[in-house]
Amino acid sequence: MAYSTYSLNDVSVVVSNHDFGNRTITGEGLGSITTEMTTDRTTHETAADGAVMVSKVNGRNGTIAIVLQQTSAAHQWLTKLYNYLEAATAEKWAATSITITTLATGETESCTGVSFTKLPSNPRQAQGQNLTWTLMAADIQRTF
Repeated sequence: MAYSTYSLNDVSVVVSNHDFGNRTITGEGLGSITTEMTTDRTTHETAADGAVMVSKVNGRNGTIAIVLQQTSAAHQWLTKLYNYLEAATAEKWAATSITITTLATGETESCTGVSFTKLPSNPRQAQGQNLTWTLMAADIQRTF
């Protein structure tokens, strides 16, 4: 019988900024990480006679959502990186990259031109919460 396995513990997330440094997140309060392409890669234009023109659209930009426990060291590091970039010059704002490696599938996603959308919401409740960091990437390349 064939089977496959998956564990979030086998997913490695590396956030890199040349000036600020690198942070590898494997576990460490990580709840989930999701990448989503933003640009539709094709459009169809239909003429009055029903003829369809198909266009291939070049665009590999997207979003990355990283869900972390609010007390995690990874959340604290991302907050410091955000604060550093907010005070830095504009050309440094999108100088971050993220590489996501999934051992079970052999998949790697390389995200470049990464910038923060904003600080995550910060709930304060009787029980600790997860926070979602949403970032945008100018280019996302997925390889197997």
